[in-house]
Amino acid sequence: MNISKITIVLNYFRVAYAVLVFALSLLAVFPAPTHLLWMVAVGVTGYGHLLAMSSLIVLLPGWRKSGAGRLSAALGLVAAFLALTPILRALPLNSRLSEKFETAFGKNGQQATSPGGSPLDFSDLLLGIGLPTIESTTHSYKQVEGRSLTLDLYQPDSGDTANPCVVVIHGGAWRGGDSTDMPDLNRYLAGKGYVVASLNYRLAPAARYPAPREDIRQAITYLKRHAAEFKLDPARLILLGRSAGAQLALLVAYSAADPAIRGVVSLYAPADLTYGYLHPANPLVIDSRGVLEDFLGGNPEELPEVYREASPIHYVSVSAAPTLLIHGARDELVSPEQSRRLSAKLRENGVPHVYLELPWATHGCDFNLSGPGGQWVVYAVERFLATVIR
Repeated sequence: MNISKITIVLNYFRVAYAVLVFALSLLAVFPAPTHLLWMVAVGVTGYGHLLAMSSLIVLLPGWRKSGAGRLSAALGLVAAFLALTPILRALPLNSRLSEKFETAFGKNGQQATSPGGSPLDFSDLLLGIGLPTIESTTHSYKQVEGRSLTLDLYQPDSGDTANPCVVVIHGGAWRGGDSTDMPDLNRYLAGKGYVVASLNYRLAPAARYPAPREDIRQAITYLKRHAAEFKLDPARLILLGRSAGAQLALLVAYSAADPAIRGVVSLYAPADLTYGYLHPANPLVIDSRGVLEDFLGGNPEELPEVYREASPIHYVSVSAAPTLLIHGARDELVSPEQSRRLSAKLRENGVPHVYLELPWATHGCDFNLSGPGGQWVVYAVERFLATVIR
């Protein structure tokens, strides 16, 4: 193969590569149209800085020598910019986080109770957030229907101190997922002195509401009963959930009337299930109506009281637990309007809470703890925990 043919082939691959990274970078800005592309978008928004660097490969020597090379360079530069937009959009929000906590919690929300520095750390983007090597132990908290329901326990190395406990409830549309999902935050919090209990619960459609709610309540009872063994403080519990797990966390926290539950963290939760059914997601991304019917046993016309009973927003009162809400503004699976409406209800009732809406973020924005969404979640969660457990 002569030099001219090699050049043509290289230009072909250069253009193809530039088109690919440009197409991927669009997912940092525009909503994903399908479920597969949503999963890709989670990676693009969480690892955009790496995509930006890889986009610049098209600038390797020789790009100026042909029209194809110059086209590739243009596409690569645009792709790099688009891939960096999550970071660029996160930067202006850094200074507002402290203000939000101080407004919601007064002196308890001041910086002294929280991690130092900025929510977004560039060294962590490149090197990763340091995670302790804490292994979990598995414990059975309930026998039901011939099976054992378990929780994974992450314990800090803090001697005989009774530490506050974060109860983590996984997502998965009430029909999937398990206690091992996204374990990095569990290890991180255990490294900061919290006992972390990540729960399994019964899944739809085999087990419909209220089965998972009851499972979580019984897991909390189990943790309290074994507080001395697990070196946790049974009077200082915080519930944390993602997506469907966040709906369950909110529901249990608001309905339990348990003073031991000091707060609840909701990551992109559906808080009003009737609203979610009437305003469904793009069915090519997720069949949200089918998911709700599997979980609740029918539609809102058939089961209006069940939808109401399963919706955390209807339990908000002046005595509701302090709340941290985090939601991506471009969430394709659960509309951010869910958290906006819940925040408004909490505000009406005077419940201390912080709502963080991340403009660049999609569903699952904390998948990469070192990415812009993950760093914001870690920083806000750590600060919230430090505030409410005092």
